[in-house]
Amino acid sequence: MSADASRLDAYWMPFTANRQFKQAPRLLTRADGMFFRDDKGREVLDGIAGLWCVNAGHNRPRIVQAIQNQAAELDFAPPFQMGHPKAFELADRLARLTPAGLNRIFFTNSGSESVETALKMAIAYHRVRGEGARTRLIGRERGYHGVNFGGISVGGMVANRKMFGSLLAGVDHIRHTHDAARNAFTVGQPAHGAEFADDLERLVALHDASTIAAVIVEPVAGSTGVLIPPQGYLQRLRDICDKHGILLIFDEVITGFGRTGQPFAAQTFGVTPDLMTVAKGLTNGCVPMGAVIAQQKIHDTFMTGPEHLIEFFHGYTYSAHPLACAAGLATLDTYAEDGLLTRAASMEAEFAQALLSLRDEPNVIDIRNIGLVGGIELKPLDGQPAKRAFDIFLDCWDQGLLIRTTGDTIALSPPLIIESGHIARIIDTLRAALRRAA
Repeated sequence: MSADASRLDAYWMPFTANRQFKQAPRLLTRADGMFFRDDKGREVLDGIAGLWCVNAGHNRPRIVQAIQNQAAELDFAPPFQMGHPKAFELADRLARLTPAGLNRIFFTNSGSESVETALKMAIAYHRVRGEGARTRLIGRERGYHGVNFGGISVGGMVANRKMFGSLLAGVDHIRHTHDAARNAFTVGQPAHGAEFADDLERLVALHDASTIAAVIVEPVAGSTGVLIPPQGYLQRLRDICDKHGILLIFDEVITGFGRTGQPFAAQTFGVTPDLMTVAKGLTNGCVPMGAVIAQQKIHDTFMTGPEHLIEFFHGYTYSAHPLACAAGLATLDTYAEDGLLTRAASMEAEFAQALLSLRDEPNVIDIRNIGLVGGIELKPLDGQPAKRAFDIFLDCWDQGLLIRTTGDTIALSPPLIIESGHIARIIDTLRAALRRAA
């Protein structure tokens, strides 16, 4: 396959420097295990699990076969007032993996849709309970919750927000948890910063708790540059929400399905939210799918009134799509067979040590990690934010390594099947690129 420039014009690419890309396209044509292949036949080591989602590695036979079989058996089933067996089976399987109490599953098609669903669910929950004034939503600075209007409203990444008007009304933000002065080059959870959760009390004092429906945070803030929660921070946030009757939502679209060493980050950090959003690793990235996982008490609150009436006026044409459900079930089987939902815990120390070996390389100002996710923060070029990291991204691509950058932070989230040799190759390639960029 050749990169004929005239055939590239029609596709307006997402989150991409379109003009730069189309001058020197980076086209992927195959994938297997830990590797992509590009249109020139080169092998490219996948250092980011596709896009934080291919946790079991590429081209897993059980998942491929399940999708093929399902397409031939039942290609679509209407999700409104109808169902199909695999939707209920997948929901049951998920409920067995989640923290106790989180056992009601509402299927969506992406992380962005999962966030929108969770926000609507939180506001509607309070209204059903007779507290209809609780409509305010609280996000966090530097948070990422997808790209729909609700998600970018509660999100706190400036570039994702600034071009799209005033967004949703009634949204506020607590401060982020990054504290480079006290926590730079920390291995795992930083020691300092639990008190940052108290910023929620400031917003309660400003708006009054009776107006606040929910707080949404990523347990690990991924897209903003891998910000690890300080020790005790999430528990303190949970305690404040409980004190004021506010729902706590964890966005686990990135952290779910083994990324932090447990099935979900809620289990890694020992804090259970009221609602949890997932996607990405749910189907190993093979078929778009997401879900909101709700506490039973939230679900049951809606189950009132005449039984023939719809309890929650929300859903999508492709909710619990048969192909997605088949992929999800096969993905869970693959995770179980290979022990992948806890494998990051056994690889964490080696991965952290390898990352920290880069701390003295040119322009590295911080390194952060948890499980099999890492962030390497670089000193920006004067007057050219994000340019240094992007140049390293291009260099690594030329050397056969796919990484991700966000601002001037390099993010790594390799498939959970990674071995020591892959880690060494990632670090050696990055080290050489950092030195060339100096």
